[in-house]
Amino acid sequence: MNNIFITGIGTGVGKTVASACVAEALGAQYWKPVQAGFEDGTDTETVRELTSPQVTVHDELYRLAMPASPHLAARAEGIVVQEERILERARQLQQPGRPLVIEGAGGLMVPLNGDYFFLDLARALGAKVIVVAQNYLGSINHSLLTAMALRNAGVPVAGWIFSGADHSNEADVVEWSGYPLISHIPAAGRLNPEFVALHAGLMQPRLLELLSR
Repeated sequence: MNNIFITGIGTGVGKTVASACVAEALGAQYWKPVQAGFEDGTDTETVRELTSPQVTVHDELYRLAMPASPHLAARAEGIVVQEERILERARQLQQPGRPLVIEGAGGLMVPLNGDYFFLDLARALGAKVIVVAQNYLGSINHSLLTAMALRNAGVPVAGWIFSGADHSNEADVVEWSGYPLISHIPAAGRLNPEFVALHAGLMQPRLLELLSR
C-alpha cells in the first residue's frame, strides 16, 4: 500500500495542518479513519477547506460524538472500532501512484479499542510515518518516546515535521531520534489555503526525497 501515516507526539500539536500540507505537496488523498468529537467541526472538514481540488478528501469510517479516546467514544455509542474494517477501507482507497495520507488521533499509544493502538494500525497499514511535534515543556521526552516506540515496532519513519513557534530543541530531537527533518510549519497568522499551499511547496522537495528512500 502507498500509505503515509501522520501521527503526533501528543494531542493538539498540529497534525491536521501538517496533514493538509503533506497532502497538498503530494497531490494526495487524505483520510482520517476515526474522528472522536465533532461539535466544533472535524479534521476532515478542516483539510477539505484548506486544500486545493487536487487533494481528494475522504469521509471518516468512524465518526464518534464524544471528544475522547476512540475506544471510550466508541464504547459510549455501543460499538467497537474494528481493525479489519479500517484496513479494508484503506485497500479500497488505494490509487496507483497516488499516496493516501492517513491522520491518526492523538499519539501512537492512543487506543482504538481495548487492545489495539494507533501504533498497531500504522504497522498494519504498511505506512511510512511522519511525526508532528511542537515545542513545549516535556516535548523532548514525548518526541523521543514516540521515536523509540516506532523503532521498536519496526515501523518505517519518513521524518519529523515541527509546528508552531520556533523550536530550540529541533536539532537535538532530530539527532537523538535518528529521524530526519522534513519541515517546520510556523504558527499561522491566518490559517487558509494560501498558507497551506505555501508550506506545501516549501516542504515538497525534501518530502519527496525522504519518501523515496
